[in-house]
Amino acid sequence: MPDWLIPAFFGTALLYASVGFGGGSTYNALLSLAGFDYRILPIVSLCCNVVVVGGATIRFARVGAVPWRRALTLSLIAAPLAFLGGLTPIKEATFLALLGLSLVAAGLALFVPRSSEADVQPIAFARHLPLAAAPLGYLAGLVGIGGGIFLAPLLHLTRWAGARQIAATTSLFILINSIAGLVGQLTKNGPERFGEALSGALPLLIAVVIGGQLGSLLALRWLPENVIRWLTAALTIWAGSRLLIG
Repeated sequence: MPDWLIPAFFGTALLYASVGFGGGSTYNALLSLAGFDYRILPIVSLCCNVVVVGGATIRFARVGAVPWRRALTLSLIAAPLAFLGGLTPIKEATFLALLGLSLVAAGLALFVPRSSEADVQPIAFARHLPLAAAPLGYLAGLVGIGGGIFLAPLLHLTRWAGARQIAATTSLFILINSIAGLVGQLTKNGPERFGEALSGALPLLIAVVIGGQLGSLLALRWLPENVIRWLTAALTIWAGSRLLIG
C-alpha cells in the first residue's frame, strides 16, 4: 500500500463528511491510482461509505433532521437497483471509464448552489424525484459509490427541502445504497473477495472513521462551507480526470 493512500483517505473522508457525503467515488479513484485490483475497489469504498455516513445519519436522526417518509421513499426505491448494479458484471475498462465520468460529474455537481433553510417551496419536478432515484441507485451499485453526490444537487435544484434536511436525506440515501450495493458486489464476487478486500483495508477504514468524525463535527467551524465544497469538487474532478486520461 503506498504511503500516501492512508492520509488521502483521511482527507477525503474529512472533506466529504463536511458536506454530507461518504466519499466512495474518490476512494475508488484513489485505490485505482494506487494499483489495486478493480474488483475489490467497490467493496472497500462501499465499506468506507457505510462507516462515514452511518455516524452522520445517527447524528441527524438524534436532532430530528431526517424527513423519514420522503427520505426512505427515495432510498428504498434506489436500493434494489443498487443491489442489481453491484451484481452486474463489468469489464475493467468500462468500470474505470464509468468511474471517471461519474467523478467528473460529481465534482461539477458540487458547484450547484445549495438551498437555504427558508427556501423550501418545491418546484414542479420535485414530485418526480423518486423516478430519478432508481437509475442513481443502479449507477451507485455498479461503480461502488453511494449515489448521494448525484442526488443532493437534484434535491437542491428542486428545492426539495432545506439544506439540513437534504444533508440528512443524502446521508441516509448513501447508507442504504452502499449496503445494498455491497451485498450485490459480494454476491457477484464471493465472500473470499470480501476477506481479501478488508484484509488490506483496515488502516483505510480507521482513517475514514477519524476523518469522517472530524469532518462532520469540526471542519465547518474552520472553513466556510463553500470553500470545503470547492476543495472537494477540485479533488473529485482531478481524480476523475486522471482515470479518464489514463
